[in-house]
Amino acid sequence: MNCFGSPPNSDAPPARSRRAANNMAANTATPPADRRFLIFFDFDETIVDESSDDVVVQAAPGQNLPNWLKDTYRPGHYNEYMQRVLAYLGEKGVTESAIRSVIEKIPASPGMLALFQFLRHRPPQDFEVVLVSDANTFFVDSWLRRVGARQLFAKVFTNPATFDKDGRLVLRPFHSHSCPRCPDNMCKQAVVRDYVLRRTQDRGGRPFQRVFYVGDGANDFCPSLILGPRDVAFARRDYPMHRLITEIHEARPGEFKAVTVPWTSGEDVVERLRRHVEEK
Repeated sequence: MNCFGSPPNSDAPPARSRRAANNMAANTATPPADRRFLIFFDFDETIVDESSDDVVVQAAPGQNLPNWLKDTYRPGHYNEYMQRVLAYLGEKGVTESAIRSVIEKIPASPGMLALFQFLRHRPPQDFEVVLVSDANTFFVDSWLRRVGARQLFAKVFTNPATFDKDGRLVLRPFHSHSCPRCPDNMCKQAVVRDYVLRRTQDRGGRPFQRVFYVGDGANDFCPSLILGPRDVAFARRDYPMHRLITEIHEARPGEFKAVTVPWTSGEDVVERLRRHVEEK
């Protein structure tokens, strides 16, 4: 189908919350083999209109973090930084319900719920929907369930987050990898490549007609590089993913294979998807 290479081992270690030790995706059966299209979604600033990691700070005392904690951040090691942030919240007595409350209040990105409605009401053979996020299981699951969208996703790949016996949310990295573009805890290209290859095998070697990727950030640019010429990269307009795709088009014409569709609203994505589902 596309230029997918041999996948690394990119399965996440199983975790969810103190009530369930399984990965969010583990309770979902293998998707049917007859789907026409595969669509991947990012979460932060794609499905939701803010970064959930930034929003969770609203649960901290004074809705702020101390400078000594902020100063521990190192580029490329954001997951480790968020481990310390969540540990700090636990030490300050911030509860599971308080964290869930601030996460559930994050607004959806413009038109995103309409896009979900479109996907939900398509015939079952049209779309297989997957989420790939550098957030965590608790944030993603809490928000999706609040809007009634969890069942839309055949699979969710994100960093495990589990509440320990003291009620602290413990975050772990999704996997390790060797990609120089991505943070040390997750390369979305590895996740996407592995998933597409495994699902193609599940389908007896039959590829999806098209693969779509909806995102906004620099870590969404990386998986878009392995999309093929029939596939579509939906890049949020004027966000890092869009800027990086524009730069590669200008610097090395022809290297980026996928069709690029900038979006400002989920309705832009719906409009393009309608065209493809009507194709014979």
